[in-house]
Amino acid sequence: MVGLKEELLKSIWHAFTALDLDRSGKVLSHNLCTVLNVPHDPVALEEHFRDDDEGPVSNQGYMPYLNKFILEKVQGNFDKVEFNRMCWTLCAKKNLSKRPLLISDEDAFKVWVIFNFLSEDKYPLIIVPEEIEYLLKKITEAMGAGWQQEQFDHYKIALNTSREGLSAWELIDLIGSGQFSKGMDRQTVSMAINEVFNELILDVLKQGYMLKKGHKRKNWMERWFVLKPNIISYYVSEDLKDKKGDIILDGNCCVEALPDKDGKKCLFLIKCLDKTFEISASDKKKKQEWIQAIQTTVNLLRAGSPPPHKEARQKRKELRQKLLAEQEELERQMKELQAANENKQKELETVRKQLEAAAARAAEEEKKRLQNQVELQDRFSLELEREKMVRQKMEEQVAQKSSELEQYFQRVRELEEMYKQLQEALEDEKQARQDEETVRKLQARLLEEESAKRAELEKWHLQQQQTIQMTEAEKQELENQRMIKEQALQVAMEQLKQLELERKEALEQYEEVKKKLETAANNTKSWKDKVAHHEGLIRLIEPGSKNPHLITNWGPAAFTEAELEQRQRSWKGKKATSE
Repeated sequence: MVGLKEELLKSIWHAFTALDLDRSGKVLSHNLCTVLNVPHDPVALEEHFRDDDEGPVSNQGYMPYLNKFILEKVQGNFDKVEFNRMCWTLCAKKNLSKRPLLISDEDAFKVWVIFNFLSEDKYPLIIVPEEIEYLLKKITEAMGAGWQQEQFDHYKIALNTSREGLSAWELIDLIGSGQFSKGMDRQTVSMAINEVFNELILDVLKQGYMLKKGHKRKNWMERWFVLKPNIISYYVSEDLKDKKGDIILDGNCCVEALPDKDGKKCLFLIKCLDKTFEISASDKKKKQEWIQAIQTTVNLLRAGSPPPHKEARQKRKELRQKLLAEQEELERQMKELQAANENKQKELETVRKQLEAAAARAAEEEKKRLQNQVELQDRFSLELEREKMVRQKMEEQVAQKSSELEQYFQRVRELEEMYKQLQEALEDEKQARQDEETVRKLQARLLEEESAKRAELEKWHLQQQQTIQMTEAEKQELENQRMIKEQALQVAMEQLKQLELERKEALEQYEEVKKKLETAANNTKSWKDKVAHHEGLIRLIEPGSKNPHLITNWGPAAFTEAELEQRQRSWKGKKATSE
């Protein structure tokens, strides 16, 4: 019931958008109840559409009323063609193009119904280019003409650049313009549209004349058979006015070929639970086609599968959704890769700036280190010069002291000589000893002064050695700092190279994803071609004629003899007029 409700909503949506519901909502509701065989509820109708805040233009609106009081009560026992014709009547006058078309209003109505069947399940309703191609191919094949794929590809490119698809009225204009049916007359186009309408909307899987054996009188009568997903109806003629009966199909039915008997050929048997039907086809080919078509229908009933055209439509829709999801996923991955690439670029730029800043700091520190080293060398040079001058002064003092010591030794010798001389004089002995004691004290004092000078010289020498050692230590520490900074710079350069490699890998991944996207697009086109080719191969056999089999330019059994004679008279009249 959900699928039925969606199909009904599409037709109602056209009528809903074409009417002024403030004035025509009751009319639409009444007509819907009539054609859908839904009991009228005058109280709910008047209550919903009274002129107050609860009217159709309020927050409650028309659609809740439609769902609650009409669509939820639909049982499926209504005429779909009559329902669609009612909705068409309400919306066609306002939306149908005023310019002349190559198709009649009845054909436009059928195209509108087919549009509702093939359109997407979103509003406003549109039919996508893939479904447009499918419909035009079906109509072209029904006309017996060749499909112009290149012409449609140009049209599709022009359509995709402006919008996603066509509305129902634009589709009617496209088919009515004759752009894809050039060289075909109105009758041929009308017959093709009717054939596609019967297949897609009325679920006519096969139809044609065959002989049927009666159950009571056992006589053979020619009947027009129409095969649908769960029933075979047979009529007196193909105008479908005088229906003679139905053959109800289910999973228990079977169809079998019979040998020729009683002068009847191409026989086959349809077995149901309560009855058995013997039927004779016009030839072996028709017999095999009918047996295969009926058996396929029974198999679908056993499997609970929908008719082939509905199943194909669902598969095309699922394929579009899958391709759309894959395309969105690829676009998402592309965006993620682009974002990751941008982040990598930003990281590389940040690292490059950090390396430049680190290199600048290292250069500045190296400059400062060299400057400090020059300053230290200058300071050490000054200290060495100062120390050299001090050493020179000390050497001069030592030389002076040595001279004084030599003089002292000379004096000692002189005193010794004097002592010898004083020894000779006994009377001067005491005075000589006192002088000697005085000289000895003076010598001791000089020795002490010499020791103090030597200690001071050693102290200066030790200070000089300590100063030299401190200079060497500072120089070694500065050299170690320079080596550490050079190592840090080398590590940063290696990190930069690693980031460059990662950026190249990200670019390679981006190229791979881009190639995958192109491959997915090529696969999508290949699948579309395969689906189009598959759909082109599934074409139902046109109904045959009661008259003898004819071969014309439009194919086998395309026209009856009466139609062919009428066409020949038309051609002769046109030829006489032109002459």
